[in-house]
Amino acid sequence: MALPERPVTILIAALGGEGGGVLADWIIAAASARDYPVQSTSIPGVAQRTGATTYYVEIYPAKLSDLDGKRPVMTLTPAPSYVDVMVASELIEAGRAMQNGFVTPDRTTLIASTHRVYTVAEKMQMGDGRFDNDVVLKAARALAKRSVLFDMQAQAQAAGTVISAVMFGALAGSGVLPLSRGECEAAVRAGGKGTEASMKGFAAGFDAAAEGGVRPTYEEKRSRASPEVKMRPVFPPETHAMLREGASRCIDFQDRRYAILYLDRLDPIANLDHAATGFKLTVETGRFLALWMCYEDVIRVADLKTRRSRFERVREEVQARPGEPVHLTEFLKPGLDELAAVLPRVLAVPLKWLARVIGLEGKLNVGMHVKTTSVSGFVLLRCLASLRPLRPLTSRWREEQALIGRWLGAIVAAAKHHPELALEIAQCGRLIKGYGETHARGKASFLRIFDTLVEGTVIGDPDARAGAIRAAREGALADPEGRKLEQSLETQGITPLPPKPKPVKFTRRPRTGKAA
Repeated sequence: MALPERPVTILIAALGGEGGGVLADWIIAAASARDYPVQSTSIPGVAQRTGATTYYVEIYPAKLSDLDGKRPVMTLTPAPSYVDVMVASELIEAGRAMQNGFVTPDRTTLIASTHRVYTVAEKMQMGDGRFDNDVVLKAARALAKRSVLFDMQAQAQAAGTVISAVMFGALAGSGVLPLSRGECEAAVRAGGKGTEASMKGFAAGFDAAAEGGVRPTYEEKRSRASPEVKMRPVFPPETHAMLREGASRCIDFQDRRYAILYLDRLDPIANLDHAATGFKLTVETGRFLALWMCYEDVIRVADLKTRRSRFERVREEVQARPGEPVHLTEFLKPGLDELAAVLPRVLAVPLKWLARVIGLEGKLNVGMHVKTTSVSGFVLLRCLASLRPLRPLTSRWREEQALIGRWLGAIVAAAKHHPELALEIAQCGRLIKGYGETHARGKASFLRIFDTLVEGTVIGDPDARAGAIRAAREGALADPEGRKLEQSLETQGITPLPPKPKPVKFTRRPRTGKAA
């Protein structure tokens, strides 16, 4: 009998908690039950979503009983261009594998989930730092001999299991393993823990791989997630998806009257927009207006942290069984700004002034550990969330609504004569985001650009002003310290602000005990 020339090589990339080790064990168990020589190694990844743990498995598809006492020599680590099957639990991990040469058009079957778990490098950007998913998908189709791509995380959640079960099903369904479906299912059943849910996930992955993979688009997911909101005739169909999502967000943040205000604010902009640009001004303004109107305050945070859907999602993520208790602790650090934000302006202004005068500004943050699964912790946060009807009376509300009106007024004024300038002003809304120091830095950059370039008279030509606003905005998004923003303004003849001082803090070295 002719023996196989080489083993089947399988490389798995999985994030922490996704069961990559369990997947490797299932493959080993199924191969061992078939009496195939099999070997595996793993390389731990690093923390904070900067890399996955990888598992490398080699299966020699010939029974030990047929080898006359011989054993194949197998390697411990994968080699570029010599991987038969690449399995990735997340889209960017598939991109990393392709970048490292583990996916080749003459050999490799790529099996990957299309969902995203954003990396630290993506999250730390002030602007939209997300990698372009379409680039990875295009590369997958070009570089792999065969690609099986679908949202495995969605399938895992539907089955109530972890993604490794769906990955194993997709691996078996792709037909690249020298193992039958029954042999793979037997390995899953032998695992013992969560067998029923794992089998559901396995079947979902197997069926999706057999069908070639089904990947819903972002627009389809978003439209399914958004409740129906009636659109006005003034808004063209090209804008409906974004504006419906924005109105729904406003309802969730405050109430339906707030959603009506959202659409009222966009009415004059839609009237000035043009089909030639795909109504981009309305779409972009609607995007950032919704985010800005639904700002993060303690009322919003308390509401989101105590919703039933959040507790259900956490239970799913930790795989809690019915009736099994789950303890959830929130790590909060509110300060003077958070307190003043929910006070009426008549109280907030003197309070912040007093703190600034006596030198306590920025020094009153209190670290809190609130257990939302306890009665006291849950009641505390629900009491804060119940302040939602009173939000229009708070100082933060008045401040945000006034600045929003100022921004929209500038967009409308520019749109009447220069649509390109209006679009650049609209996209300055990207700077308003987050909470705490992130929000303070972004708002400071926004006001700096607005005061000098949008409402200032330094640049008269609309085209030049649009270019200057774009350059300043990109500089602000690229540098949280604000130096690139000031350098950009300096090129327009605007005196840059000096760097903010960073005091050096000295701490006393703790005393150590004398040597015995």
